Amino acid sequence: MSEIADNIATPSGKSAATENFPVGSFLIRADLRPHIHAFYRFARMGDDIADNGALLPADKVARLDLMEAVLRDPARAEVEEAVRLRRSLAATKVAPTNSCELLIAFRMDATKQRYADWDELMTYCRYSAAPVGRQLLDLHGEPEAARGPSDALCAALQVINHLQDCGVDYLEMDRIYVPQDHLARFGSEIAHLTAKASTPGLRQCLDALLDKTDELMVEARLLPGRLKDFRLRAESATIVRLADKMIAQLRRKDPLAGRVKPTKWFFLTAMIEGFLWAMVARPK
Repeated sequence: MSEIADNIATPSGKSAATENFPVGSFLIRADLRPHIHAFYRFARMGDDIADNGALLPADKVARLDLMEAVLRDPARAEVEEAVRLRRSLAATKVAPTNSCELLIAFRMDATKQRYADWDELMTYCRYSAAPVGRQLLDLHGEPEAARGPSDALCAALQVINHLQDCGVDYLEMDRIYVPQDHLARFGSEIAHLTAKASTPGLRQCLDALLDKTDELMVEARLLPGRLKDFRLRAESATIVRLADKMIAQLRRKDPLAGRVKPTKWFFLTAMIEGFLWAMVARPK
């Protein structure tokens, strides 16, 4: 275990600045941003471990287990990111539940390469995405009524990311988040994910998944109106608008032909729209 502790980090080079959606942006209260960043750094470490192709699944799980052990035990200090998050949780009086649930998803990434259907993918999103939104809600002391829309938004963001990277995930990690039943339904095959352009069947499959994502967005759009904190309301409304724009982009563009990603113009217009939405939204 000491050898693992000495070499636990496997940085990918990704950071908050490279994410599709804002992570603790200036819209968030300044006193909470350090706590959001502590949570993000912990999550980033776990994600990097799970995605490291040089590690065996058992080794990945051992490292993730160590992260959780240090997070939960005040006497341990082998993992700096876990120690910093533990202190953050103590300072904000937020339970470690969300952080530990993220680790469940990373363990799934370490050992699971395929998803049979939409429900199975949503179970994964319950652990890989929902805890991020729940952590924000808990830090801000937001009501329980916000949890459902937050979970829906986070799941939608996760699916968007999976569709953006559907080819890369398969080629680089042999990992496929496109549900197997959807591929079969439209006469598509795993091998089609290696092409430079989507086949008609794969395009239909992706569009069907975008339809399911749009269904999530119906509930997600309720989120700004459920939040008491104006800054968090503005951030969530901005992210909702970004998600809507990304779904529209993924319908128009082929993720196999090139990664579909938000532009600076997307961010700017979404932020303006989100800020205006937050001004008129009221907690219900």
